[in-house]
Amino acid sequence: MIKIYHNNRCSKSRCGLEILENASTKFEVVKYLENPPSKKELTHIIALLKIAPIELVRKNEAIWKENFKGKNLSDSEIIDAMILYPKLIERPIVINGTKAVIGRPPELIKDII
Repeated sequence: MIKIYHNNRCSKSRCGLEILENASTKFEVVKYLENPPSKKELTHIIALLKIAPIELVRKNEAIWKENFKGKNLSDSEIIDAMILYPKLIERPIVINGTKAVIGRPPELIKDII
């Protein structure tokens, strides 16, 4: 089952959702701002994306700039920051089995469905 980690206030995330709807495939919507992923889940997502945790952080968010920018954080501390402040998680993230992408641009989602 395909999963999309979605924030309805984000235009890229809404475009990603539309791509999935138009693909006529079954998928699950995870509203990660309301239900943040666990540390285990977020660590798994990062592994599927084949990126470093810092690459999943929205570095222009005020929360990041005010609390974390310029600090020498471990991968674990970066993941903890995203769990504590899910708004820091880049979006949308789409997972299909062992494949995952950050939908920026949203068209990248088509590569895994």
